[in-house]
Amino acid sequence: MASSREYELVLLGVTGYTGRLCAEHIVKNHTTDLKWAVAGRSVNKIEGIVQELKSLNSDRRTPDVLPLQLNTDELNELAQKTRLIINCIGPYHLYSTPIVEACAKNGTHYVDVTGETPWIKLIIEKYHETAKANGAIIIPSVGMESAPPDILAWALVKRIREDLSSQTREIQSCIKEIKSSGASGGTLNTILSIYDWLPISDLVKSFGPFALTGFGPLKHVPSEPILTKLLGVQSVPDLGTLTTSPNGIADMAVVYRSSVLMPELYGNHFVFRQKLSVRNALNGILFHIAINLFLAVLVLPPVRWLLRKVVFAPGAGPTMEDSQNDHTEYNAIATADQKTPNPKRAFGKLTYRGTMYVLTGALVSEAAMVILNEEEKVRKVSRGGLVTPATLGQDYIDRLDKVGVHIETKIWDC
Repeated sequence: MASSREYELVLLGVTGYTGRLCAEHIVKNHTTDLKWAVAGRSVNKIEGIVQELKSLNSDRRTPDVLPLQLNTDELNELAQKTRLIINCIGPYHLYSTPIVEACAKNGTHYVDVTGETPWIKLIIEKYHETAKANGAIIIPSVGMESAPPDILAWALVKRIREDLSSQTREIQSCIKEIKSSGASGGTLNTILSIYDWLPISDLVKSFGPFALTGFGPLKHVPSEPILTKLLGVQSVPDLGTLTTSPNGIADMAVVYRSSVLMPELYGNHFVFRQKLSVRNALNGILFHIAINLFLAVLVLPPVRWLLRKVVFAPGAGPTMEDSQNDHTEYNAIATADQKTPNPKRAFGKLTYRGTMYVLTGALVSEAAMVILNEEEKVRKVSRGGLVTPATLGQDYIDRLDKVGVHIETKIWDC
């Protein structure tokens, strides 16, 4: 990667809800001499945001404002100017395929905050080999979907390797608690627009826990018990009662991709489950039914039309005042791949106090800095191309810890 490029990073989507929070994180936390820019169509609006950002850190180098249309010529020109692009323009399946293409062709690194598994599958199939050949590191889903479970799983696999000299047989992970003031308009609009984008038959084919592995279903992964599939509920020792997680399939797809990208670390028998912690079995059953019913009725165009009338508009979201008590916690139990009746286990926890959208801004911008600062290390571990947050490893965990995202692991005494 040429170090003579004009910018170290360019942020796209700063006029959106998450993009603005990402910019604020950069201004507050990254080196003040960072060579960066913000780009987009609404130059006047972007310039107004840049002026507001100045009040957050007067020592910060002011980002350049670059006019940009999302066409091939302008995107290629932009990609050639910068080492890395942070992309917060969604829905990604509508707007961002040309951005990934430009980065893959020009050897430009890329991170985003999508949770759109069918779109990620598409860009892996189209651009992984091109990006890899040109030295680009491209990491989608570096937000609430799906960086927290992915990097927590990596930390547990690392703990088991270092402390027990073993690979990992299974990780049971759950959202222990999320207190949130609500989803942004962009998030809700993305969910609805995916149903507009793909026929339901294609959506089912491209949305599953093994969608991103490149191999289809992994033969060593057992099916869940029939009762768990029907009712959604299971009891896991040390995690309690768990049920279907709204973003579980997307998270599982990313973690399974991490496992096939780094088989020497995860092992050949690795199994991962992502669930949601609930108070009791009845709550779990009701939530499982509700989430599946909600996803089913979204197939109906009138339902999507009605929901668009009542949710936040794209670019809007909860206020910081409403979000001041928000917090997030993930728990996970990892079992070593030991041929004993009672294999050793490790416990992991990820915690953050604050809104999940501020968390997303931290996750994606800190990932960008790891790539910029540790480019060759990340490329060696990930082998380049379209990879996952877990390939950023301990450097990522260390940076996140400094901005309030804490990850703890320990071998469980049992």
